[in-house]
Amino acid sequence: MALSTATYSPTQKGIVISIPTLVLSVSVGAIMLFFLLSSLSTCSCPPSLQSFNDNNNGGGGLGEVDKKERISATQEDIEWIKDQIQANGLHMQDNVLRKGINPRTRAQQLQDLIEFKGISHYEGQSDNHTALPCPGELLVEGHHSNYGEPWAGGRDVFEFLAESSHLTPNSRVLEIGCGTLRVGLHFIRYLIPEHFHCLERDELSLMAAFRYELPSQGLLHKRPLIVRGEDMDFSKFGSGVVYDLIYASAVFLHMPDKLVWVGLERLVSRLKPYDGRIFVSHNIKFCSRLGGEECTKRLASLGLEYSGKHTHDSLLFNHYEIWFEFRRSKA
Repeated sequence: MALSTATYSPTQKGIVISIPTLVLSVSVGAIMLFFLLSSLSTCSCPPSLQSFNDNNNGGGGLGEVDKKERISATQEDIEWIKDQIQANGLHMQDNVLRKGINPRTRAQQLQDLIEFKGISHYEGQSDNHTALPCPGELLVEGHHSNYGEPWAGGRDVFEFLAESSHLTPNSRVLEIGCGTLRVGLHFIRYLIPEHFHCLERDELSLMAAFRYELPSQGLLHKRPLIVRGEDMDFSKFGSGVVYDLIYASAVFLHMPDKLVWVGLERLVSRLKPYDGRIFVSHNIKFCSRLGGEECTKRLASLGLEYSGKHTHDSLLFNHYEIWFEFRRSKA
């Protein structure tokens, strides 16, 4: 006897499917599901690709890329640094070799740049496509040998000052005589944009900072305010800026005592009361030459007090530095 077949009645509102058709549909679906599960269980996708997909789907992990991280300088960065060079009245100077840690090696590198015109060279100013032409002396990092000690020591100084002053990325820092940013680079990288300021008098040092160090370290977007000057005039930094840290690394050694005191008098109102700190390295002959009591009285008249002497050992090489700490004693 045959199985019942589908029938259609005018009074019915649905479609009746025959049993053979239903059995066939279920069988086909089961077979397709079997092959699909088999293919998934034997997936040969590369683990790295799978991890990448997981991360992009919100899985997190080490492979996740921070899309906000800046990698290269923008055209706006380039225009900004050109404006800074122009505003400070800087000009290209002839390459001049200076005695350094390894002058022979640097001299040979520089000679190669001069003789072979670098790796690539565009003849003629109109054909030069380099965004920031850089003097050969800077390209061989001759300015890293201007300090009489390893360039890497700048990291040590940064760590000591930042920890001693309890800095945060929101803090404001002023360096007097930042040179070629041996120390300043680390502050600029740590602080939020525009929170590092510097007063520097040497043109070659400024050129090294603007045309080599900031671009090579990817820090143009931090917009440090670096001003050319040698008279302890801080007016270009704005009248309402208050600093958490002001420091001078060996700079006061090369200044007349009178100018140092003028600078301190101008800096007091720019130092955060009580919590702000001034650090001076190597010695404070501008103070000790007056005599202990007289120096204390003069500091007090400015609203400053001596907080102590620190000996900071370097983590990188057999070297230590002496730092003298001052704070603002009244608001």
